[in-house]
Amino acid sequence: MRRICVFAGSSPGGRPVYTEVAQALGCELAQRGLGLVYGGASRGLMGVVADAALAAGGEVIGVMPHGLFAHEVAHQGLTELFEVGSMHERKALMAQLSDGFIALPGGYGTCDELFEAVTWAQVGIHQKPVGLLEVHDYFATLLAFVAHASNEGFIPPAQTDLLLRETDPAALLDAFARYQSPADVTPPPTPPVLP
Repeated sequence: MRRICVFAGSSPGGRPVYTEVAQALGCELAQRGLGLVYGGASRGLMGVVADAALAAGGEVIGVMPHGLFAHEVAHQGLTELFEVGSMHERKALMAQLSDGFIALPGGYGTCDELFEAVTWAQVGIHQKPVGLLEVHDYFATLLAFVAHASNEGFIPPAQTDLLLRETDPAALLDAFARYQSPADVTPPPTPPVLP
């Protein structure tokens, strides 16, 4: 593994522990020699994890759509900042640059990125680990939803393990290092042969 993509809120959230865990993750990535790939903002948990990784001497790569520069305020101190044309391009480039995905607390955007990454794992587009860094049971209801969807027949039981979960950055990165993609993920469909 060379780089980990982190999805996180553009807000710091309402509890100091969210910031503390984001800082710890940024430091842990840098100490392990793992680059950080993220959304490129200087604000919220996104900015916190980037600042912590940079302060610890880590590589930090941001990816931000042109239209969001005014809203999210691009981080000016990154190793590299890519400007792309859309949110779709942002997610695709972050995935291309990364060897795994971690979600910190966040809102709609974080959930969108997280579920796209885990869906891509489910259908075999990638075989990279996807994990939740649990903070103050933030993801407990999301995991309850995943269990409910599985019980209702929408997610195969073995595929509920596609979302790793730990409460400590070091433990989650250790789980990433041991990760093996489940054997029953759906391979990508074979494109039709056109005449």
